[in-house]
Amino acid sequence: MKNIFRKAIFALALLLAMPGISRADEGMWLLNLIGKNYADMQKAGFKLTPEDIYSINQSCIKDAIVGLGNEGRAFWHFCTGEIISDQGLVSTNHHCGYGKLQEHSTVEHDYLRDGFWAYSKDQELPNPGLTASILVSIEDVTSQVLAVVNDQMTEAQRAEAVAKVSEMLVAKGKSENPGCEASVRPMFNDNQYFLFVHRIYKDVRLVGAPPSSMGKFGGDTDNWMWPRHTCDFSLFRIYTAPDGSPAAYAANNVPLKPKHHLPINIKGVQDGDFAMVMGFPGTTDRFLTSYGLEETMNINNKLVYEIRSVKINVLREQMASSQATRIKYASKYASCSNYWKNCHEANIALRKLDVMSVKKDLEAQYADWARGKDVKYIDALDHIKKGYADRAAYQGASLYVREGLLSGPELPWQGYRMGRTLVASYEKAADKPEMLQHINSNVIKSMAGFYKDYDKATEKKLIAALFEYVYKNIDAKFVPQFLQDADKKFKGDWAKYADNLVEKSIFADQATFEKFMAKPNMKTIQKDPIFLCGQAIYEAYQAINSNVPQSSVDELNRGKRDFVDGILKMNEGKRFMAPDANSTIRCTYGNVKSYRPRNAVAYDHFTTLDGVIEKEGPVGGEFEVPARLKELYKAKDFGQYANAEGQLPTCFITTNDITGGNSGSPVMDAEGRLIGLAFDGNSEAMSGDISFEHNLQRCICLDARYMLWVIDKFAGAKNLIDEIDIVK
Repeated sequence: MKNIFRKAIFALALLLAMPGISRADEGMWLLNLIGKNYADMQKAGFKLTPEDIYSINQSCIKDAIVGLGNEGRAFWHFCTGEIISDQGLVSTNHHCGYGKLQEHSTVEHDYLRDGFWAYSKDQELPNPGLTASILVSIEDVTSQVLAVVNDQMTEAQRAEAVAKVSEMLVAKGKSENPGCEASVRPMFNDNQYFLFVHRIYKDVRLVGAPPSSMGKFGGDTDNWMWPRHTCDFSLFRIYTAPDGSPAAYAANNVPLKPKHHLPINIKGVQDGDFAMVMGFPGTTDRFLTSYGLEETMNINNKLVYEIRSVKINVLREQMASSQATRIKYASKYASCSNYWKNCHEANIALRKLDVMSVKKDLEAQYADWARGKDVKYIDALDHIKKGYADRAAYQGASLYVREGLLSGPELPWQGYRMGRTLVASYEKAADKPEMLQHINSNVIKSMAGFYKDYDKATEKKLIAALFEYVYKNIDAKFVPQFLQDADKKFKGDWAKYADNLVEKSIFADQATFEKFMAKPNMKTIQKDPIFLCGQAIYEAYQAINSNVPQSSVDELNRGKRDFVDGILKMNEGKRFMAPDANSTIRCTYGNVKSYRPRNAVAYDHFTTLDGVIEKEGPVGGEFEVPARLKELYKAKDFGQYANAEGQLPTCFITTNDITGGNSGSPVMDAEGRLIGLAFDGNSEAMSGDISFEHNLQRCICLDARYMLWVIDKFAGAKNLIDEIDIVK
């Protein structure tokens, strides 16, 4: 009987996993097509209209959603924010603003440790390079793009044709929307295309953030876990030119006057309440086949976790040694450890939920459907299988070089990149003294920024540990020659190798580099050990990736496109499907919901400040609790932000479908009012980017009441509270 019951449950899980039979809480939906989901949204509790979410003729919720990015990468967003006042105030996650807090921090002004609050606009801190994108419009341009391609084209011919028509569509989008940027983005593995137009703001200033002991409360231990008590928010403000147009930082810029901003509802959330998230999710791969899943689990996730474990162990030891080193590496460590744990937990969830069986079952159904159809559908899975098999060895080697050598330590790549720039510039400007002086000034300034967050002792340890790990673990046929030479010359003493490499380099530290720049010699650069090391790493990386058989790339591109096209056709007439996330703005809806992750364990849908006090650990640890917070807790000074039981809510969970890039996204109630900020997923469903798990998948959210309480009571920033519309 038990065996029959298990099979029934598994069969149900497979059924729910099938594309086209997804449930209301699965799907990252394009805003211009949200009307197709309207009936489902109403059933879940939504009280507005599709036009309240997306409209090009009137102000709507999309006008309050911000994609945070970096200048030069206009359509890639590392996080999401939301405008919460009529003066351009933006809330996002603490970890989204962490890098900027770190950049502004010094030993004297340690904003990471102490937090930062601007009590007037003239105290807000500029952040060159940080951008804020707001969607203007989305247009389906599938027919225009697909009109220029056909199945007889090679992959290269197809890519060229798509690029040409996309360029024309982008030009048209920009001409029709002066001052905006446009991009054509593929969906469903190049089976559909949409034109996105954004207005991108370039003056985004830091306004406030709690201490890291609150903003990162729980550290690596609590990351991707529920229950959670992390006060994960920071505040920024968008500024414009006086006429309201986007502009780079200038003293006379003024706060943005948004078309729409989100009021904040502090009435609280109950289990079952409607919840909607809108933001810029990074990437998902829900159409991944079993062949791709094998690569993801056994190469990508496995190696990233193992290699980064080496780096993390070094950073932990070094950061504990001094405050200065901790500040220098805080943001780097956070970035490294987040994906490190994600890879580990994802593999655990993928195995536990037997996602491989789900994928293989779908492929069997697809094969049955494809029988007798066009040959491209019949051959799609064979193309995919062969593509992954042909690139497997290169994929692993590429990861070792990228994670362990190229982005593991920093100095070799930085030295090579900057040295190459200097050599090339001097060749072009050899007889132009004024230009050379300008080049020198820019290089010194750039390297000063690098050295600000660099510690020589830490770099040596990273080089020694990571280079040795790669040398001993990468497939022998891919071992870079410079590592073989180093092992032989230093007889396996990688610490001695690292010390020799760094100390003999002009890039060793800021003083040494600036001394060299007082009288630069390009031959010295070209013989420099760090420059040569960085060059060798780059060449090894390029060699591995350039030797990946082009046939495998083409097999995968064609196979994935035809497979997904087949899945779409196989599910015609069934429930509308959502394309994979690709950093374009999406809307997801669901409900606040508690869950039972395993036998005899039940999780409530919310946590309170009581849990922060219960988890308190030593000063400097992952669970440090600031004295000010404990004072307020002891006095029960929660003001209007307490719930009916007199507790201060901290976090809650929903069934919303999110992923990386959604960090900081607004969690809204049935009337489009802010109730929280999305900041994490739960470990039991870390398989979600590949296979949404309906019973376990949860979006972990900061309760807006905790954010407001910290701004109001903890920080005393009444200036900010006064500009926010609070619904009681």
